[in-house]
Amino acid sequence: MHRVIRVAILPVAVLLLSLVASPVAAATPPPLPASMAALGDSITRAYDVCCAYSDHPGQSWSTGYAWYDGISSHYERIKRVKASIAGHGYNDAVTGAKMAAAPSQAAKAAGQGANYVTILLGANDLCTSSPSTMTSTTSFGRDFATAMDILAAEPSRHIFVSSIPNIHQLWELLHTNSVARTVWASAHICQSMLGATRSPEERQQVVEREQEFNGILAKICALYDNCLWDGGATYNYQFSASQVSPLDFFHPSLSGQAALARVTWAKSWWPAT
Repeated sequence: MHRVIRVAILPVAVLLLSLVASPVAAATPPPLPASMAALGDSITRAYDVCCAYSDHPGQSWSTGYAWYDGISSHYERIKRVKASIAGHGYNDAVTGAKMAAAPSQAAKAAGQGANYVTILLGANDLCTSSPSTMTSTTSFGRDFATAMDILAAEPSRHIFVSSIPNIHQLWELLHTNSVARTVWASAHICQSMLGATRSPEERQQVVEREQEFNGILAKICALYDNCLWDGGATYNYQFSASQVSPLDFFHPSLSGQAALARVTWAKSWWPAT
């Protein structure tokens, strides 16, 4: 259902409540889809998940298809019950993408006729050169709303929106690891949060912007009957060191992708499947 959207910046207290609140599941889940698409960035492309510095879409939490990796992606879970989805899982995510890319990715998914779409975007809007260069909440909300207009225009299409993983938790987990600090610095990874010279106040700016972004995702998704928010499940998940890539100390490893698939599926349209 298409609705007119006005994005408002929510108070932090309201945002925090939105992160811990569980979405209201439909009494009767919709039919399992015959096709699906994933919108997102390097996380959904399974960048640096294992063994080589590159995308590994077969290991994606959303549309991954490699049977041997220990990851039960959304696509694989659906395929086990509805075989007709085979060959119709499209990974439209792009490494490095920000929310500004959401409308074009959404148009691609709509053109592919995807019945089910997952969205995990926003980390690159936070992970910039410094807190001052993060994406504004206005731009973030506008681009996400545009993407949702495209996707939700087809009432039979069901959309799942994941919260953004907790970047500050990653810093807390690995900032005492000298190898991780060296890689973060040399590869210029998420310097707004992970930069060695960042002050506690600067890191808090990133924390607050992430809370605002997740609040916007929840608020806009709630405007559509065919959109389901994860209730902050991904944001609240505490990744362990072994669930982070040993190549860049930022992206999920194989076990991290498996955890992401498990946590998001539990909040999906078909958690009992």
